[in-house]
Amino acid sequence: MIKNLQDIVTLHNGVKMPGFGLGVWQVQDGDEVVNSVKYALKAGYKAIDTAAVYKNEEGVGQAIKEAGVPREDLFITTKCWNADQGYESALAAFETSLEKLGLDYVDLYLIHWPVAGKYKDTWRAFEKLYKDGKVRAIGVSNFHQHHLEDLLADAEITPMVNQIELHPLLSQEPLREYCQSKNIKVEAWSPLGNGKLLDNPVLKEIGEKYNKTVAQVILRWDVQNDIITIPKSTKEHRIIENANIFDFELSPEDIQTINSLNKNERTGADPDNFNF
Repeated sequence: MIKNLQDIVTLHNGVKMPGFGLGVWQVQDGDEVVNSVKYALKAGYKAIDTAAVYKNEEGVGQAIKEAGVPREDLFITTKCWNADQGYESALAAFETSLEKLGLDYVDLYLIHWPVAGKYKDTWRAFEKLYKDGKVRAIGVSNFHQHHLEDLLADAEITPMVNQIELHPLLSQEPLREYCQSKNIKVEAWSPLGNGKLLDNPVLKEIGEKYNKTVAQVILRWDVQNDIITIPKSTKEHRIIENANIFDFELSPEDIQTINSLNKNERTGADPDNFNF
């Protein structure tokens, strides 16, 4: 379990990844994303998670440049979009992302969704990028257990990370257990349930006990479950507040109460049934 904002988890290839970061999904390119990333870096965040389809890689790159934090202190994730999947097209998409970010390498590159008939070829491209030293770690996003099993049947390298929708209404326990058995780290996207959980009465009551917000309770639940988490915000006070979760610990009873909120309820698409 991470103990502070800079603390790391070690991926199965030995690469150290911060256990807490900033996500920039739905953050506009230009000032909005530049400011969000700079607020986060100023607050001590080291990990930033973007994607080609977010169309804000250039802003993320600009913020990194302007913030003046040494590159080796940062952990930058981006993702290969569905339309770019396949061997050659994934290699080309990576170069485009690298150029937009203005970086020499990416710390973690993820297959964004398991596009049927394509993700295995995409993974071969990822293995090449990894062997060529262009990425420090490779992984997947939105993969169910059966997608992972299918991938692993031919893969030379096991994914280091599976980034999935994960929050108290969708706790994904069987998938988390499977990933743990394969030494694949689980990372939560939309950890606050796209904002839908912020009025949850059970979480509010727990928050009052610790004098913490609902968001802080959920993010602390992630941390205590060894889930890497990347909450998104564009407001500086919220970015600081989200990371202010290392001065309290949820009791085993409260963890259990939060676990019991699971309804297998998604805010995003089901990886078995998406059309983009």
